[in-house]
Amino acid sequence: MKHLPQHITKAVILIFLLAGFAIPKNFSNGYADSAMLNGAWHSTAGSIEQSFIIADGYCMLAKYDKANKKFIHSFGGPITRANNKISLKVEFNSSDKAQVGKTMDYNFSVSSNILTSNIGGAKAEWQRTDDGKSDLAGNWRITQRKQGDKMGDMPLRARRTLKLLTGTRFQWAAINIETGEFSGTGGGTYTFTNGKYTEHIEFFSRDSTRVGASLSFDGKIENGNWIHSGLSSKGDPIYEIWSRMK
Repeated sequence: MKHLPQHITKAVILIFLLAGFAIPKNFSNGYADSAMLNGAWHSTAGSIEQSFIIADGYCMLAKYDKANKKFIHSFGGPITRANNKISLKVEFNSSDKAQVGKTMDYNFSVSSNILTSNIGGAKAEWQRTDDGKSDLAGNWRITQRKQGDKMGDMPLRARRTLKLLTGTRFQWAAINIETGEFSGTGGGTYTFTNGKYTEHIEFFSRDSTRVGASLSFDGKIENGNWIHSGLSSKGDPIYEIWSRMK
């Protein structure tokens, strides 16, 4: 439209308005914007819960039974939207690695903080539990880890560990985006206050006994990086630097 005379451009917009159409965000640049979906969404059916979190154009979905400490399924990857469609490029799928690399399309609508979509399989309603706003909200990966007395660089490779955070929820996933190998995931809620980052674990694919536990770490944001230190779930000392995925 930038090549059309100004009076013609205005006329086209007026036609849209008179016809009762809303001009979508991606009308001028073709970019499928997923920002309206940022944050955490939750659905429950009996004891089965599903967590669907989105930040930095990336999503992770986990299905689990917290009450019985049972992990069921998880998948995720880059996400975009166009009008009433969500497109997900699968980077991991705990149940079917053959899905990795494929793009899956889902219908969705949002009304009064309720997301209606078939993203979890059958059509379901998801309640928004946060709007995705916090200092730590984003898609992070480990870029440096202390080994002995030295910091070791961790270049971005096909095999990677990602941690996705919204305003209140987190999920990590150890994956290989080329082979489809899925090494594990865990997640739940978190708090980040006065330099203390605390995770409250609701699901853990590797060790169900960790469900219900809380882990606290020292944390700070420095030069755009997340400095993360303390003890791992196994009790081993850790000092890591996490950076946002670009």
